[in-house]
Amino acid sequence: MCLDQYSTLPATPWGVWEIIKRTGIPTLGKNVVVAGRSKNVGMPFVMLLHTDGAHERPGGDATVTVSHRYTPKEQSKKHTIFADIVISAAGIPNLITADIIKEGAAVIDVGINRVHDPVTAKPKLVGDVDFEGVGEKAGYITPVPGCVWPHDSGSANEEYHYCRVLRLEE
Repeated sequence: MCLDQYSTLPATPWGVWEIIKRTGIPTLGKNVVVAGRSKNVGMPFVMLLHTDGAHERPGGDATVTVSHRYTPKEQSKKHTIFADIVISAAGIPNLITADIIKEGAAVIDVGINRVHDPVTAKPKLVGDVDFEGVGEKAGYITPVPGCVWPHDSGSANEEYHYCRVLRLEE
């Protein structure tokens, strides 16, 4: 990926790239925040989104900022409040909340977290994004469960039909 040559991508970043392309979310010159820096998810997003799209492999030509679990929320907000796209892959429930998101931003939640559901007393799967709160402000949002994670089980092209990307009307 670092050589601007075509290469394979890990499944989750490729799935997110497919979501961005197929929904028509623009990346050229846009501000993107990636919350998470893992070698298999976060950093491949960063490489893909900031790469020059004129090369033989895909590239988003975006300005990318990386945050992670140790970035103070106040510091993250300085970037997310101006971000056109926020991708969260940090593994922290409710890391991304409505107060730190720009109106109309595309928010893609890749986080997978098990939390205790006080209503059912059973574990439930949630993402990194406060879906209800952020959903009132975002232009696009992906739910967890139900979106990016099915891409891990096969080809992004074949698995795309399992994904719900909610485009929120104004």
